[in-house]
Amino acid sequence: MDNFTQTPLPESHSWTPENLEAFWMPFTANRQFKNQPRLLASAAGMHYTSVDGRQILDGTAGLWCVNAGHSREKIAQAVYQQISTLDYSPTFQMGHPIAFELANRLVAMLPQAFDHVFFTNSGSESVDTALKIALAYHRIRGEGTRTRLIGRERGYHGVGFGGISVGGISANRKFFGSLIPGVDHLSHTHNLEKNAFSQGQPQWGAHLADELERLVMLHDPSTIAAVIVEPVAGSTGVLLPPVGYLERLRQICDRYGILLIFDEVITGFGRLGTSFATEYFGVMPDLMTTAKGLTNGTVPMGAVFARPGIYQAFMDAPENAIEFFHGYTYSGHPVACAAAHATLDIYEEEGLFERAKSLSGYWEEAIHSLRDLPHVIDLRNLGLVAGIELESIAGKPTARAFDVFLRCYERGLLIRTTGDIIALSPPLIVEKSHIDQIVGTIAEVLQAAI
Repeated sequence: MDNFTQTPLPESHSWTPENLEAFWMPFTANRQFKNQPRLLASAAGMHYTSVDGRQILDGTAGLWCVNAGHSREKIAQAVYQQISTLDYSPTFQMGHPIAFELANRLVAMLPQAFDHVFFTNSGSESVDTALKIALAYHRIRGEGTRTRLIGRERGYHGVGFGGISVGGISANRKFFGSLIPGVDHLSHTHNLEKNAFSQGQPQWGAHLADELERLVMLHDPSTIAAVIVEPVAGSTGVLLPPVGYLERLRQICDRYGILLIFDEVITGFGRLGTSFATEYFGVMPDLMTTAKGLTNGTVPMGAVFARPGIYQAFMDAPENAIEFFHGYTYSGHPVACAAAHATLDIYEEEGLFERAKSLSGYWEEAIHSLRDLPHVIDLRNLGLVAGIELESIAGKPTARAFDVFLRCYERGLLIRTTGDIIALSPPLIVEKSHIDQIVGTIAEVLQAAI
């Protein structure tokens, strides 16, 4: 492994609610946090360092994104060199070589499935881009009646209006009005009565994909543009696809000419022990959204992959015409491209995807060792991801998991919670000793949790 950059801690500062107030924090209980702040000052390898000098083991790869570990010197050097050479270049009617090089490199990771990449700056932008590509694709092919989008309950597809429309987490939707019209949702696949404590993919539930047939018949196939799902639903608490479920979605979409979109913002770049979940499950979508692990979380960047034929459908237009009226000021930003190249170098040189695969059995055994601990009602795992579902306190949903989150942080471990589910996704450089520490700390906390 290359060296991790080591940066001195900032000078000590008295962090009070008053000098924390200006930052309106995302997806955070702002008042609670600012009264008892948890501030991280630096990071290297598998650990953060808090402002008070404590080492915090990262059990979540940041927010599912720091797959190669923190503060990689190779990425820092690539970013510095790129800023010093070409800090910014527009990609509207202009270009720079590194964006084309990166696009070629990415499609080569799955050469049989995809042949074009559209660059974005986040998972949310990738999702909205993929939805727009799907709608426009049908329109330019003379099927403009295909305007309906189908998501899934408990799905998370970012926070753009397209993403929250097809997403299925009620708290993300309820404040924002009617959202995009013409959206319907499949049922989620999570069923504790049938699938609790599954090791890997659950055996029950492939038939839930057949609900897509019902929606197709309800709305008529000629009105449906695309179906979008996460192969593994991450942010809602690690919901795994039943054996055969994704295959059946693919078959139904093929039958009715519907585009299938996989949201691989979390599962992309090694999380399951393969480049992407589409490779892991052997199911190829028409469009695939990515972000997070593309640059190891260092510089915001996302990418939408398109299968052969989609880009070409847009090219039947006058040569001087813009074929697709969509893009971002920072699409294919040269500094983000440099970070992505360096990140992919690390993945390849250190065999991190293969490493994740080799550790998945040890990870599974460690996670399921928690089965008989207080309040644990389900454990589930795939690759280097796991969900630990806890019994909710009556009348206080989310309270038990958040208590575990706080207690783990006090003991030097960062986990992530959603509802009363603990979600774990350590960097792919994780060692068995780190896995032991993660699981051991959680076990200790669960013994004492409320």
